[in-house]
Amino acid sequence: MHTMNRFLYRIHSGKNSKLVYYLKGYLRQCVPACISRAYGRYMLHAISHRTDKDYIQQRIDYYCQLQTVSPLPTATPTLGEWRFPKKQKVYFFDSQEFTRCFNPLLHWQILPGDIIHVPDYPTIVKSRPLIPNNENSVLLKMDKVRHFIFVKDTTPFPDKLPTAIFRGKVAGKKERIDFMQRYFGSTICNCGDVSRDPKMPSEWQTPKLTIHDHLRYRYILALEGNDVASNLKWIMSSNSIAVMPRPTCETWFMEGTLVANYHYIEIQSDFSDLEERLHYYNTHLDEAEAIIEHAHQYVAAFKDEHRERLIALGVMDKYLRMTNDNQ
Repeated sequence: MHTMNRFLYRIHSGKNSKLVYYLKGYLRQCVPACISRAYGRYMLHAISHRTDKDYIQQRIDYYCQLQTVSPLPTATPTLGEWRFPKKQKVYFFDSQEFTRCFNPLLHWQILPGDIIHVPDYPTIVKSRPLIPNNENSVLLKMDKVRHFIFVKDTTPFPDKLPTAIFRGKVAGKKERIDFMQRYFGSTICNCGDVSRDPKMPSEWQTPKLTIHDHLRYRYILALEGNDVASNLKWIMSSNSIAVMPRPTCETWFMEGTLVANYHYIEIQSDFSDLEERLHYYNTHLDEAEAIIEHAHQYVAAFKDEHRERLIALGVMDKYLRMTNDNQ
């Protein structure tokens, strides 16, 4: 019964289909490398002829902030040595979609997973800390099947419940534990821990909710876990508002460019002003709806899938040019 419930939850959750994602990934492996490389050259050349080429270059330079050539150590693996792993398969599929478009003898470095430190050498990562001098962290759109979800929300903001909701895995995540300790059982936020970890208070543990269940509320907490808050993208595509402290990490979504109280509602890192902020926007609906509109405009830039692929190819091209003497 538990397996059936998980299956039904996946169908109705509003999340991306992992079956479709993996099918595309495996099929991509069937494309001959020579075709992939020719396709990559064609796509990179096409950027210079687009009317939005300046925007594309801005995005490329944001993700890959290397300013000078920084050759990798000779022991660094080559693109051709990137093999299908037993774990973290999404990082293989999401990176190889673009690495296959380049010379397999070029060197590179990739760190799969939730990365919150700056590597010693230029490295492809999914996430990086928002700190000065983090140029060795080169962002690529990875684990996108989990992180890049957008929704169609037909319920107007004023028609939603005037409170907040939080659901997430809490165990081992200090910020989320602090939030639960402060607001579990409160009237302003429906809180729940879905991690089922025995070290966490049993009263915190609640079943998972679908994305559509979350959208009944005006405000949805986007709290960082191991790195970024993975729900931020779909919240900002909805008619609800993301509520969170200022981000400390960023991914392909460029969380570092978000403007507080323009794209999301910012609260203090200790969450002490949550009730005050919700009351303000519940009594200033026009300002709340302006935030939703700004969030929709921000999200729209990431929905052009063809342009997103061009940008990712451009990031890999710049990274490889900056880290290989002989490209």
